[in-house]
Amino acid sequence: MEKYKEIERSIIKTYRKEIWSKFVKAVKEYELVNENDKIMVCISGGKDSFLLAKCIQELQRHGKFPFQAHYVVMNPGYNETNLELIKENAKKLNIPIEIFESDIFNIVKDIKESPCYLCARMRRGYLYSKAKELGCNKIALGHHFNDVIETTLLSIFYGSEVKTMMPKLPSENFEGLELIRPLYFIKEENILSWVKSNDLKFLNCACRFTEDYALNKTDSKREEIKKLIKELKNKNPNIDDNIFTSMTNVNLNCVVGYKKGNEKYNFLDKYNKKDE
Repeated sequence: MEKYKEIERSIIKTYRKEIWSKFVKAVKEYELVNENDKIMVCISGGKDSFLLAKCIQELQRHGKFPFQAHYVVMNPGYNETNLELIKENAKKLNIPIEIFESDIFNIVKDIKESPCYLCARMRRGYLYSKAKELGCNKIALGHHFNDVIETTLLSIFYGSEVKTMMPKLPSENFEGLELIRPLYFIKEENILSWVKSNDLKFLNCACRFTEDYALNKTDSKREEIKKLIKELKNKNPNIDDNIFTSMTNVNLNCVVGYKKGNEKYNFLDKYNKKDE
């Protein structure tokens, strides 16, 4: 059996409970993929986006309705070694990728303040433009369960607001485009297990900025949150699930204030009306 077929079988069979079933659950529960959709699947070169691509392929084969998928790699300025690894993995996994060039790394490298923020915004812009060029109505990203709960805590600790990473959302600047996250329920530990069991090697961080400035992963706030969640799980194994579920169980009767669109609401708005 060819290597890619073994990898596909592992998703459907070996990791059915941990990966495939959770992928299908997200697709159905959040209505992420519909008949005749044209989806641009974004592949960064990491484990998450390559798993996403394989799951989308399997859904095309075994799903109940037809849809199209384009597997796209944006090259923001990867070095040759990293770019070659992406190509090798795409071939090994039997994913027909299309690579398009951008010059993001060179633009961002001289930015002193918030280079990661600027890089992320530029990447998003390039990807949306490419999706429109391809005639796609959806963009699929490889964010998973851990990304969701880490974003939730980052928002509380450093953004002073309660919000999370949504399973899907419409583009504000590109009409008719929607961003979807089909790995929403899949935990990173299970993705890592799938990678190890298939003896795969993917890019970890290919950022030119971290290469040039020798920044360590421990410098990031997200890494700090990862460590915190890991420590909390040692005391309460369900802590990650509880964080995730809390964002589907917000009790508006017990919050001091909240926002909806551009409008702000305070608990006193309704509280005082009870006295009238």
